[in-house]
Amino acid sequence: MHSVRLGRGRPLLLIHGLGGSWRSWGPILHDLAREREVIAVDLPGFGESPPLQGEVSIDTLARAVTEFLAAEGLTGVNAVGSSMGARLVLELARRGVVGSTVSLDPGGFWQGWERRFFYTSIAVSIRLVRLLQPIMPAITGSAIGRTLLFPQFSPRPWRLSPVVTLEEMRSYAAAPSFDELLRSLAYGPAQEGAAPRSLPGRLVIGWGRQDRVCFPVQAGRAKALFPDARIHWFEACGHFPHWDKPGETTGLILDSTG
Repeated sequence: MHSVRLGRGRPLLLIHGLGGSWRSWGPILHDLAREREVIAVDLPGFGESPPLQGEVSIDTLARAVTEFLAAEGLTGVNAVGSSMGARLVLELARRGVVGSTVSLDPGGFWQGWERRFFYTSIAVSIRLVRLLQPIMPAITGSAIGRTLLFPQFSPRPWRLSPVVTLEEMRSYAAAPSFDELLRSLAYGPAQEGAAPRSLPGRLVIGWGRQDRVCFPVQAGRAKALFPDARIHWFEACGHFPHWDKPGETTGLILDSTG
């Protein structure tokens, strides 16, 4: 599993979302590295990591990350995840593999029509992203282009970084495990919860008030499954708090894993 390490201090694992890579953390990576040794991974089938052989699911990714942490002497490390990675760190915390955990807008808490909306909207988006790859630098390099392409992800997409958004769209299009994992997330087994006081560390679940991928109502369901969690709301924020609110996200992570 490919990873990038920066900084010094208490180790901190970063896990990106569906289709992303370690570069997804660009807006907060160096700020975190001033206080922590940051280990930002590319999950199997994403970024520079080769895909798994066989099934791609939260379960198989959790096993792969567990093996990686054991091999690197990082079992029990504090962890942060975004979107699909946020669900993954919840699962790792539930299994006792990681310590204090920050889960940013986790997937996996859809009900009814929300499940179909998630799958269809992302499936259509990834097809469009693949078709637009030849002109993607021009789209992400323009405030108008970002506004048209990213309204589901951010309430102010014109403010997003041209560099980060281009890297993300390149990663989405190139990820060999994207389609299988998308279907597994939408229609596979539901996320299991954790009994009170069973987690190995603190748990904070952050949620953007204007998340149009994982709707804010889902935070209550996550809290019901993880009763020890503290919910942190990001105002005027979409699906990626580390993009829309980098300073607040950095502070939350450092405070929650200190």
